[in-house]
Amino acid sequence: MPSPLSKNLVAADRFSRTTLSRFMMSALLVIVAAGCSNNAADATSNSSVVNAATTKVSSAKVAADNDPAVVEALQTNLTASGIEERIVSAVPTDMDGIYWVTAEGLPSFFTDKSGKHIIQGQIIAVGEAQPVDISAALTAKTAQEALKAVDKKEMIIYPAKGETKSVIYAFTDADCGYCRKLHEEMDDINARGIEVRYLAWPRSQESVPKMEAIWCSQDRNAAMNQAKMGADVQAPSCANPVQEHMALGARLGVRGTPAVFTETGEQVGGYLPAAQLAEAVGAN
Repeated sequence: MPSPLSKNLVAADRFSRTTLSRFMMSALLVIVAAGCSNNAADATSNSSVVNAATTKVSSAKVAADNDPAVVEALQTNLTASGIEERIVSAVPTDMDGIYWVTAEGLPSFFTDKSGKHIIQGQIIAVGEAQPVDISAALTAKTAQEALKAVDKKEMIIYPAKGETKSVIYAFTDADCGYCRKLHEEMDDINARGIEVRYLAWPRSQESVPKMEAIWCSQDRNAAMNQAKMGADVQAPSCANPVQEHMALGARLGVRGTPAVFTETGEQVGGYLPAAQLAEAVGAN
């Protein structure tokens, strides 16, 4: 069994980031209705340059063809700058010469054909009757594929009662007040036909052991229920997916909890009362 010191070192390593990931995560602002954040500026910020306008998501098909030349160029430039993150793919967007990049351990971002520039945020196309957000469909597609790939056995699931009208994924922390508010409404949420799939997102090193204990418990749902009421859950160490969930959350741009995603990959925000959540995910 690992010593307390070794467990602390492991936990610290999980929260360590390279120069690029620290920079990107500090620059990234996620729109959250209400939630517990790792950074006080993150919880309610809206960084959209067109937040005064109504934008629609591009209806164009998200390109599926990875461009290996752009991946290689970007990887070479990152390596030259002493950055070790591995680039997974770079696919063309509706904007000429701009590519959507997926990387391990990082939120997705844009780059140019030369792979010399990293671009974060929205890209808005104008000139039509309404502004068109070409980045939203790409962001959702990335999240949809990543969440779909997570084995259900690695999540803690609260199934819908009766007909399942919608499925949501929620990155959660047992010590987050807004996560507890969401969990308090679980019966109401499930009764509205919404299945909730929890993934672990401890917001601090201190929360890691508790989240691991929940996932190592014989009855994970019971352990989660207890933890959400403030109990100090204990369980023998085991192989668990907490680290993988944290890496996935980082790749999807999660910075606070709860971070709620639909099956289509759209992030609907943080805590929402059950009725508003049902409306947001089309489960009315």
